[in-house]
Amino acid sequence: MHIAWLGKKSPFCGNVTYSREVTNALLDRGHRVSFLHFAQEDDSAFSSIEGPTDCPEVPIPFLYKSQIYTIPSLKSSKVLIRALKQLKPDIVHASLTLSPLDFLLPEICEELGVPLVATFHPAFDHKRRNLTSGTQHLTYQLYAPFLANYDRVIVFSQIQRDLLVRLGVPLVKVAVIPNGVSADKYSPGLSKLKAELGAQRIFVYQGRIAIEKNVESLLKAWKQADMGGDSKLLIVGNGPLAPALMSAYGQELGVIWMGFIANEQQRIQILRGSDVFILPSLVEGLSLSLLEAMACGVACIATDAGADGEVLEGGAGIVLSTQQVSMQLRTLLPVCRDHPELTTLLGHKARQRVLDRYTLSANISRLEELYQQVLQHPHLYSNRSVSI
Repeated sequence: MHIAWLGKKSPFCGNVTYSREVTNALLDRGHRVSFLHFAQEDDSAFSSIEGPTDCPEVPIPFLYKSQIYTIPSLKSSKVLIRALKQLKPDIVHASLTLSPLDFLLPEICEELGVPLVATFHPAFDHKRRNLTSGTQHLTYQLYAPFLANYDRVIVFSQIQRDLLVRLGVPLVKVAVIPNGVSADKYSPGLSKLKAELGAQRIFVYQGRIAIEKNVESLLKAWKQADMGGDSKLLIVGNGPLAPALMSAYGQELGVIWMGFIANEQQRIQILRGSDVFILPSLVEGLSLSLLEAMACGVACIATDAGADGEVLEGGAGIVLSTQQVSMQLRTLLPVCRDHPELTTLLGHKARQRVLDRYTLSANISRLEELYQQVLQHPHLYSNRSVSI
């Protein structure tokens, strides 16, 4: 099967990781993949991307892009149409980049006669408890009428599916295929991290340092609970709030700022050497960082934003409300520090939850089945009624 994948390569975010992992897995299973993404116009039209060398790359011109959204150039749709005509894929799969081009894709693919699948994974909080989650809900409201024109829409959780159905996307078009991780690569193992840092207990946050990630609530709780000494809090990642938070919460409090770490094996070693992973987000999709920590057997604490609460439900971790996160963590952090038997048990349960529900291999199989369904029954899902 030849899949034209429209996704992101930069700047680094969950969409970049999702696109890389899924396309690499599809290539490993013998499929042809062409990777279309927003890149500078002077980039070569077809070149090798990171990973397997048999995956041609097609740059789509843009005016601006960030981790959150992308503004295409005026001729981006023409470049995309020309590329699809040349590639002649069996199916187009768009890992939506929150771009105006997302709204044109159903019309483009209908004109070309190519089935269109989307992965829709903006962060959200289904309870709309704060301004940030309310803003993200508006994104779902804006996209829902257009997602109804895609042949299938992949989401990461039942909660996300129910939200889109309430907003008018036909149930038959929405498929739940969550993020997945390689349970062989991300697994418990030996690490020298504690010896290198001189720590007895290690807590870790991994992700963007931005408002929606709510890292300051974690840092406040760490300080208020007097968690320094033999315990260390590692902050892995970067973002707009990093400089201000670094100046306020330093090593004297046991906080170690690691910055963005591109090397995957180094990130795995950090997770293997950690006792507790903490994700205090106000909004989320389904955090790949959370799944990676769980697969490495790390005890996990996360808010119930997005699908993360669904991931940890039933004892696979500790679920927080997105309200008063600092107060909840101020109580939990000392408990996790002083009771290693608790975090060990939670780590075992987290690993088992990944094996049961969130392995990359199983989810790629489900994706292949979805492709086959769309290709074998194209008229079942084609009801593109919204004009653009």
